Amino acid sequence: MSAPTPPFRADHVGSLLRPAAIKDARKKHFEDGTLSAEELTAVEDAEIPALIKMQEEVGLKAVTDGEARRSFWHYDFMGMLTGLDLEERDEGVQFAGVKLRPIFPTITQKLDFPDDHPMLDHFKFVAANTSVVPKISIPGPSSLHFRTAPEDIRVKDYEDSEALFTDIAATYKKAVEKFYAAGCRYLQMDDIFFAYLCDPKHRAEKQANGQDPDWLIQKYSWMMREAIKDRPADMHIGMHMCRGNFRSTHAAEGAYDLAAEAIFDTGVDIFFMEYDTDRAGGLEPLGLLPKGKQRILPGFVTTKTPELESIDWLKSKFDEASKYVDIDQLGIAPQCGFASTEEGNAVTEDDQRKKLELIVKCAEEIWGGV
Repeated sequence: MSAPTPPFRADHVGSLLRPAAIKDARKKHFEDGTLSAEELTAVEDAEIPALIKMQEEVGLKAVTDGEARRSFWHYDFMGMLTGLDLEERDEGVQFAGVKLRPIFPTITQKLDFPDDHPMLDHFKFVAANTSVVPKISIPGPSSLHFRTAPEDIRVKDYEDSEALFTDIAATYKKAVEKFYAAGCRYLQMDDIFFAYLCDPKHRAEKQANGQDPDWLIQKYSWMMREAIKDRPADMHIGMHMCRGNFRSTHAAEGAYDLAAEAIFDTGVDIFFMEYDTDRAGGLEPLGLLPKGKQRILPGFVTTKTPELESIDWLKSKFDEASKYVDIDQLGIAPQCGFASTEEGNAVTEDDQRKKLELIVKCAEEIWGGV
């Protein structure tokens, strides 16, 4: 029997609650200075196979390392790129009721994807420790622009935003090539800022910086399309969109309407779209998905709270979604990761497992399998 290939009916965004041993080791290494980098890696290598096994046990056909080697879903990857540094300052990004740790991306030289980017090895470790499809989730191209303030772009050539977008796209095109060479056939690039640019507050902030949010949506779509358009036929690209996920809080709200057409025009194969609250708006934008092989995995199951959604309620949501897009082009995933940062959401490991079991059961009941 041939191995299953994406897209799957049940999937998840990527991050998982960090095991206690990894949390402890990271504290000893980064805060206390009592554990070497090699010793930290040894702890990660010992703990991550259990995360992979848990995903396999619940019935998922694509697994990740839970992003357990990272502090953030995006900054770690970004800081490992050529030309981008992470600076710590006094003020963090504001979420609903809490502030993110004060880390700021800064572009100091021309951007590039290095041949020895550490996450290539992170992917290889997952591939060596699973019997199903290994997946890695990385931040998408828009992250480099949206999360870098204009004053923190310190390369003269990038005063021309078109030059910056061109180099970001080229950097990600190289990343796609390098991950493919490493054996990756399922790469997820999370471009959550499409959703942010549907939020009036974030749109106003970009306008205050002299940037047209609708123009940015089109440029972000272009960057993703450029990055993935030459990928080999057997490589599947996923993209996740949400409105922020830090310790069960959010940072944006607003329906997908303003960005949906550009999102579906990226050429991405699998769309993970947050839909667990009214913050995401209605399901009507799903109707803009072209008929074909692309698939949407609406995130009706939340990762922010432990309460378990009912199968009957989920079926009713898919009945509604199927009014806009063919049920054959749908699947299910949680609304976001369980730990977009190492702090994790306000759920337990048992809650996390039950949520993943739920999406598998839902896929089995609606589509007859995962």
